[in-house]
Amino acid sequence: MTDVAEQVVSDAIDYIVSHWQAQPDLESLARRAGYDQTHFQKIFSKMVGLSPKKLLQYMNARHAHEFLLEGYSTLEAAYAAGLSGNGRLFDLLVTVEAATPGDVQKKGQGLDILYGYHPSPLGDMLVAQTVRGICWLGFVVDQDRDIPLQRLLAYWPQAAFKQDQQATAGTAQVILALWRGRADSKLNLHLYGTNFQIQVWQALLKIPSGGAVSYQDVASHLGKPKASRAVGGAVGANPISLLIPCHRVIQSSGIIENYGWGTPRKKLILALEAQNIPHGIKPVGLV
Repeated sequence: MTDVAEQVVSDAIDYIVSHWQAQPDLESLARRAGYDQTHFQKIFSKMVGLSPKKLLQYMNARHAHEFLLEGYSTLEAAYAAGLSGNGRLFDLLVTVEAATPGDVQKKGQGLDILYGYHPSPLGDMLVAQTVRGICWLGFVVDQDRDIPLQRLLAYWPQAAFKQDQQATAGTAQVILALWRGRADSKLNLHLYGTNFQIQVWQALLKIPSGGAVSYQDVASHLGKPKASRAVGGAVGANPISLLIPCHRVIQSSGIIENYGWGTPRKKLILALEAQNIPHGIKPVGLV
């Protein structure tokens, strides 16, 4: 697929995520992209793995079972299930490098950050990196690229920023390969947070693709069963979306809501991950 086609599909995904309630049909999406319907559906399905119609069906879903997600009763059960899949891959290839207290106090002062926007099956991503690793990953919201950029600037307010598409392109490719379970390159995550936030983010790395746990279970795993609200705050503060899979934490009722990049984007990510669940696996209830 050409770079132009990838960008066209990525833009279409951002449009669907922003306008899913209007239920845009294939004809209007193809016309907007400047393609005939047959060709647009072909390149869309090739890149995303779903047709636009099927994707919109997931946008209307609310519960985990509608995505055929596997719910785990404990985070330990999720981790055990992921040992033979890409949950194990994340464990082996993703290293969390917390910023030093001095780095946090300086809020990025003296730090050079390169960033770039890159098309993906999830829409346009904003990827940022330092010499120590990936320091930010977010998505375009309401088709406005400035929204993730402003969040990046707020996270490292004193850093020096430079947009460099070429420098971050390779990183974006490794991110997507890792997300798909096909990577063999290691990624370092350069981030900062409170001790509790770091603990939550490290716990999220144990949730395999195609699975979900509740906020309550993450809290129990950390030995703080009454801290589900605090877990929710830490999940929402995650600066490196997708790689730290906060989208795999849902309400104990199984309802899929609340995501820093919008609930429709969360549904999109979970829908694509659910496509990789082997046939015959049935979803189980979350506790």
